[in-house]
Amino acid sequence: MSFFRKMKEKITGSNDAVTDKFKEGLAKTRNQFTSKVNDLVARFREIDEEFFEELEELLLQADVGVETVMELIDQLKLEVQRKNKKDTAGIQSVISEKLVEIYNAGEELDVRLNIQEDELTVILMVGVNGVGKTTTIGKLAARLLAEGKTVMLAAGDTFRAGAIDQLVVWGERAGVEVIRQSEGSDPAAVMYDAIRAAKNRKIDVLICDTAGRLQNKVNLMNELQKIHRVISKEVEGAPHEVLLALDATTGQNALVQAQTFKEATNVTGIVLTKLDGTAKGGIVLAIRNKLNIPVKFVGLGEGVDDLQPFDTEKYVYGLFADGLELEEEILDK
Repeated sequence: MSFFRKMKEKITGSNDAVTDKFKEGLAKTRNQFTSKVNDLVARFREIDEEFFEELEELLLQADVGVETVMELIDQLKLEVQRKNKKDTAGIQSVISEKLVEIYNAGEELDVRLNIQEDELTVILMVGVNGVGKTTTIGKLAARLLAEGKTVMLAAGDTFRAGAIDQLVVWGERAGVEVIRQSEGSDPAAVMYDAIRAAKNRKIDVLICDTAGRLQNKVNLMNELQKIHRVISKEVEGAPHEVLLALDATTGQNALVQAQTFKEATNVTGIVLTKLDGTAKGGIVLAIRNKLNIPVKFVGLGEGVDDLQPFDTEKYVYGLFADGLELEEEILDK
């Protein structure tokens, strides 16, 4: 049984609806990337150096990242040599298998949220303006509520015009209370009030919004460190998660943002938004390889339930589904 068939049986057996969301959410990347890989396989009946060079270019165009691409090509060459494989039949299954192996290699990254049992969990959401941070907070709140948790929001982005009101709208949609002060207030003071309120109401999870753009990196670091100090003083071990929202459509620029925030605060996980809106969904692999920070959630659409926990195999399936299914049909004949 091929790797693809084993992977498909495993993931579709777990949750068909979620698997379909990954397939639908990665349609833009798949339509661009997989169709080109299909063309490549059709043109090259035999595997040679030129085939690998063109495959390398396709992977780079999908924003997989230079280091990851180099590693993948090296592993593919070794696998082809080991199996004495001469033709391109079944090569997409080999590519998908190696991508899963590369993503899961090295230090094991925990993609689960660090939720505290029987005490307040504080989640700090960071990221630049325009990446879908506030929307992500609303969707995450709805998800946690559906899991039976009580949730409260803290409107810590007091600098951007309309940010507080936007969070209040999401709070109303989700049916959760939003702790806020007036625009221009000290974000750390908002966090202090929110933690006190969450403790008094015996809330399970407090999700804190933060400013997305300050004048420079030093200001960003200082503000986040100040917020961090207030939170950790009021709740031991908090924040339990620092989730960085990144816009998948910005490609390699998302990596630059991630590096900045990683220097400013202890980022524990990535929420990759708008993955359904980009043809460069390979950025997930670049983030893993370059930053060694787990992608914990991905945005696969506009709906509240389209914020999904990241799953490597569902992701690779969504990336290659059409080409792999075609490959299976050919091999079965």
